[in-house]
Amino acid sequence: MTPDAHLLIIDDDERIRTLLQKFLMRNGFLVSAARDAGHARRILLGLDFDLIIMDVMMPGEDGVSLTKYLRETRSTPILLLTARGETEDRILGLEAGADDYLAKPFEPKELLLRINAILRRVPAPENNVNVPKIMRFGEVSYDVVRGELWKGAARVRLTSTESNLMRIFAGAPSVPVSRTSLVQQLERDGGQAQERAVDVQITRLRRKIESDPKQPRYLQTVRGAGYMLAPEQRYIS
Repeated sequence: MTPDAHLLIIDDDERIRTLLQKFLMRNGFLVSAARDAGHARRILLGLDFDLIIMDVMMPGEDGVSLTKYLRETRSTPILLLTARGETEDRILGLEAGADDYLAKPFEPKELLLRINAILRRVPAPENNVNVPKIMRFGEVSYDVVRGELWKGAARVRLTSTESNLMRIFAGAPSVPVSRTSLVQQLERDGGQAQERAVDVQITRLRRKIESDPKQPRYLQTVRGAGYMLAPEQRYIS
């Protein structure tokens, strides 16, 4: 567990919100809570969090819409809580920028495991930035040491999952990585649902790297082998 990690719970159900807050505080987290998206927006004006846990189905603005809004300015990891069987909501949430989802009803221990797995995947700050390795993808560049994606002079925001995908691919440029391996390295449970979730994250990442995401040049699909990052060149500057 990340020491003193600060979590934000967003759920319109007061009972669930209170239970989750007490459970997570007992497990060593700092926890704030919001009753809806509007309340969460006000809290986020003055505070940063290590992880946001939010329900998809809320009155007014739902969790998917709020996720899209947050991804415009923040890379904070987001875990969505969805009703069991609502596969479409899960896919929409991942496409919007969520890092993971958990179907209701769930065991509190499973929530705790997923939270800790997400926090472990968040890239640690890198102190050795004197000799960055750079990968180029046309107008886009990726600083391997800092874990930063840039388009010209503008930094492109990455979610924690996107950051970890870039780290995985940058560790083996021009080498295909299977979907199964990506699922394992992202510390997710196996199965077709998680492989589909990886596909969604790849689609989102292509939008940030490729000039034409529908015809990817740099983040390629290798038939029968998985995905491959093929930078124009790799060098140390």
